[in-house]
Amino acid sequence: MTENEISKHIVDAAIEVHRVLGGPGLLESVYEEALVFELEMRGLQVRRQVKVPIVYKDKHLACPLCLDLLVADTVIIEVKATAAYNKIFESQALTYLRLTGLKLALVINFGEKLVKDGIHRVVNGL
Repeated sequence: MTENEISKHIVDAAIEVHRVLGGPGLLESVYEEALVFELEMRGLQVRRQVKVPIVYKDKHLACPLCLDLLVADTVIIEVKATAAYNKIFESQALTYLRLTGLKLALVINFGEKLVKDGIHRVVNGL
């Protein structure tokens, strides 16, 4: 499955999670857990809180990068639940893509009244 095919499943799943949980107002961890469940129900492999080593000038730093979700070892999902969305979330996702060598990340903010307005695609050479 391509990044774009996977992202369609992710968007559909995020909308379902937001709808079933009643919209904004819950903790990020609640949306994350529900999204994992929904994606797995759709047959996708999902890993939570994936640690990625960071190397600086041949030195492995003590604090690894921690991805919220990694779907099919292909698409990164950063889960947010904030009323005040910040474009820095997209910059962070782009950095994650560069460090992992992946091409697509989705920043999903469940804090929006309509979650479709809170889904942001971030690409790295896709």
